[in-house]
Amino acid sequence: MEEKLPEDLANLSELDEKSLLEVLTGRFTQNLIYTYIGDILVAINPFKYLSIYVKEVSEQYKCHEKKSLPPHIFAVADRAYQSMLGHLATGPKNQCIVISGESGAGKTESTKLLLRHIMELCKANSQLEQQILQVNPLLEAFGNAQTVMNDNSSRFGKYIQLRFQNSSVKGAKINEYLLEKSRVVHQDEGEQNFHIFYFMLAGISTEDKEIYGLLDPTRYRYLNGRFGKEDMVQAWRLKYAEVCNAMDMVGFEEQEKVDMMTILAGILSLGNIAFEMTDSDALKVSEASRGWLKATAGQFGVQEEDLLKSLTCTTSVTRGEAIQRLHNQQQAEDARDSIAKVAYGRVFGWIVSKVNELLAPKVDCDVELNEIGILDIFGFENFAVNRFEQLCINLANEQLQYFFNHHIFLMEQKEYKEEGITWETITYKDNKPILDLFLTKPIGILSLLDEQSAFPQATDRDFVDKLNSKFKTAPNFEVVRNHTPLFTIVHYAGKVQYNASGFLEKNRDTIPANIRELFINSVTPLLSVLFAATISRTGTLMPRKAKLQVADDNFNSTRKQSVGAQFKHSLAVLMEKMFAASPHFVRCIKPNRSKQPDQLDSKLVMDQLRYNGLMETIRIRRDGFSWRPKFREFAERYNILLLKPDLLLDKTSCMSILNSTELSGWKCGVTYMLVFNNYRARICRRRYLALLAEIRRQRQAQREREEREEEEERRRRLELEQENRRPASPPVPLPRKKKPEPRPRSVLSTILKAAPLAPVPRPRSKLFEATDEERMKEKQLKKTNTIRWFKEMQVRKLTRDGGFPSWFHGMITRRRAEDLLIDKPLGCFLVRVGQSREGFTLTYRGADRCRHYMVEMQSNGKYVILGEDRAHSSLTDLVQYHTQVGIKPFMELLTLPCGQMCDQEPDYEELKAFTSSSSPSSPLSASAVERPAEDQDMDTGSHKVHLEMQRLFLLPGGNSNPESHKPPVLKRISDRRRRVEATQMEHKDDDPTGESRPFPRLYPSIRLAMREIQQIQQHFQQSQDQIQVSSGKALSSWKRTDA
Repeated sequence: MEEKLPEDLANLSELDEKSLLEVLTGRFTQNLIYTYIGDILVAINPFKYLSIYVKEVSEQYKCHEKKSLPPHIFAVADRAYQSMLGHLATGPKNQCIVISGESGAGKTESTKLLLRHIMELCKANSQLEQQILQVNPLLEAFGNAQTVMNDNSSRFGKYIQLRFQNSSVKGAKINEYLLEKSRVVHQDEGEQNFHIFYFMLAGISTEDKEIYGLLDPTRYRYLNGRFGKEDMVQAWRLKYAEVCNAMDMVGFEEQEKVDMMTILAGILSLGNIAFEMTDSDALKVSEASRGWLKATAGQFGVQEEDLLKSLTCTTSVTRGEAIQRLHNQQQAEDARDSIAKVAYGRVFGWIVSKVNELLAPKVDCDVELNEIGILDIFGFENFAVNRFEQLCINLANEQLQYFFNHHIFLMEQKEYKEEGITWETITYKDNKPILDLFLTKPIGILSLLDEQSAFPQATDRDFVDKLNSKFKTAPNFEVVRNHTPLFTIVHYAGKVQYNASGFLEKNRDTIPANIRELFINSVTPLLSVLFAATISRTGTLMPRKAKLQVADDNFNSTRKQSVGAQFKHSLAVLMEKMFAASPHFVRCIKPNRSKQPDQLDSKLVMDQLRYNGLMETIRIRRDGFSWRPKFREFAERYNILLLKPDLLLDKTSCMSILNSTELSGWKCGVTYMLVFNNYRARICRRRYLALLAEIRRQRQAQREREEREEEEERRRRLELEQENRRPASPPVPLPRKKKPEPRPRSVLSTILKAAPLAPVPRPRSKLFEATDEERMKEKQLKKTNTIRWFKEMQVRKLTRDGGFPSWFHGMITRRRAEDLLIDKPLGCFLVRVGQSREGFTLTYRGADRCRHYMVEMQSNGKYVILGEDRAHSSLTDLVQYHTQVGIKPFMELLTLPCGQMCDQEPDYEELKAFTSSSSPSSPLSASAVERPAEDQDMDTGSHKVHLEMQRLFLLPGGNSNPESHKPPVLKRISDRRRRVEATQMEHKDDDPTGESRPFPRLYPSIRLAMREIQQIQQHFQQSQDQIQVSSGKALSSWKRTDA
């Protein structure tokens, strides 16, 4: 039998490193990866799947008591949600969940689990919850990459703000921090580029690769000429399908997706452009990479000559005169890589901006929304070579550690002193001096970096020399004597040596004006939007609505801010939000460096516990006071213990309550705050519950006694009344009355009139009549609008071969749909048009009853069943998909479409009304008469129903030929449009949505460039083969001569 280990480290009898490590190790070996330290959750990454996140477990952690269930990440989500609503003895307040730990400790997975459970808690049967859940896989694909420490490392930070109105989520906002753009053009040994490049190359079909201009992945320099094995490629293929579905779910348009993928393909092609010097010392593109230049220009939507010019020279304007400065080979390669980094960074920023636009709360501005924030930021990093990105990442972690220390130690102990409570101060490792080393003006590291970046001739060596002269005596800075610009910072988590090579260039992050102007005028709309956008003080991309043609705007004024200054400001804004909220902490621990399951490195774990300050945290959570309610709040909650209805809600009442319970371990403050000791909370709670149960038992007994007394009193009164009504002597029989004689008719009518009649209901007022009339008009208007929506937006998508699918039943009522399916087998289904909304409903014949699933049509034209996590391009695709994958939550499969019931007339109310309203003189009837008999016979059965359903959406009494009412000019325009559509239909592939698919703007140029690259490659291969053959012949002849 496994030993029962404590779930809360604050309850340990002996507090030392050995006992702490023993408890965590023992729980880890039992697959108990979560442990409490008071209200802080410690999570150890298991590096394997555990069945503790299934639906049944999630249901248990809804409005639960903390001690009733084991520690879990779901418990943190539930506590934050209930606190936000004001259900945990506190008023409603914004919450934030801070997830920290080094790279590979499991922060990203914890974020996804927190989001999932919060969406379960606030489930309001809307599609918004699913859209929010799809944001994470989308951002992971574009912002995560494989490193030597983590296969899915976040190369950016994000703060997810969930906005709530009462208990329902109304929107979300993503704040992103410091994307590691340099990874696009360079990866260290054992690392990879961003996931999306591998997902895209593995998941895109051969046909789409030709459209986007993608070739064999091993050809691309930005991928180091490497790709994955077959099993990894298969996994990437599935991930690409998930990313595409996430974009569809969130609401990205099809053309936006095509433009985005084309830009990514252009970045890969750009990396293959190589330069060489001519005999005249001029710079040119090598012959082997001419095709890549042409492909890049087509993918970016610019002219080949303009792109080449922006790579090989810089144009500046001095006193109205344009001066060109030619690049050397290194400068041209730097310009190439700079374009790739900036383009990818802006694509990522645009994705975040688009997500925020699509998920923004759709409520009035004056409506106050509560908020839960989740911080998932890059973990502390210490690589073999640490660059500018690691400096910023570790600075962010220093800031988070300071926030943790400030909240757990500084604020809490300061409050105890202000309350006059005797308290032994707990010392902790304060990292504020390290933050001052980075952030102090004007001599902090970031300030000195900005100062050196402002000088065009300054070098990275100059920057390090400046640091050495300023901080050589600082305790957290160490000078490194080396010809390479190196320096060392003593962080809270240990020493890190930084290589300053490239610091100044990365901090400047400048874009030459000619490159920006080139891309602003690109024919690819998305690329134009990206480079016309401005950058905020926090580094956030702010797209503009109008397309700009010139570069002389306020871009330069905003872009003058360095990357370091933007990151510094964004951290300040983040800390301001977090300090204004109630924090919940999740400390993630990495068990081993080899990323293997069931292995725990004691030294590695102990190091993380030490630098996270968890030993001191256990002490303050064990000896401290975790609950500090106001006097009024405490008295209102526990006044039942005194059995006094009119209890004053003051300090005296609180003292009386606690004295009556004979509990110890509490203290009373001086500023109307009662402080309760957490160390004895379990014993106190047991006593309180026992007292409460006894009081409730006494009250129940008293209530039952009073009810018995009332019953006896009621019975006694009833007996007394019956006694009083009883006559004193036997009753004397009355004389019999004579039979009444018949009366005249007039008298009878008078009597009948005088008889009491049933009350006649009062006539309804005109106000009610008007309301009913307005309601009917509104209902009819909704119905008319839905018919118009279907006719204009949906008919072309649904019709196949001139008819509707057999499972589509038009606009019928819910009851009619159930009647059609009542005698059908399990799995039979139909799809109908909603009568009061623009959408569809899928009615399914279940085992016990019919179920109705709402089918929403999103802003990007995709179809989603409400509550599902998959978007479909058409209703046909949706139906086909759910014949193989069940509909949640009952996982019901669609098996049999519900067809028509009769052969001679339509089965549906709307069709019957339409048929009956048509007369022989109407154009529809006339056209039917004029047609041949064999064609009229085709109208029987399903063909007739399909035809009638198409006619349903004509306006009542309207002509079936809408062209007859158009003037001649509009007819010609309509004819021209119809001819264009017919031409497109002839040239397009079989598209199930009935819509022409979008293409890159310069698709012909991309195809030509791809052919040229392949021809050059074939020519090069043939040349290599000839060289090998000729060398082989020479070798054989040499052998013969020697013989």
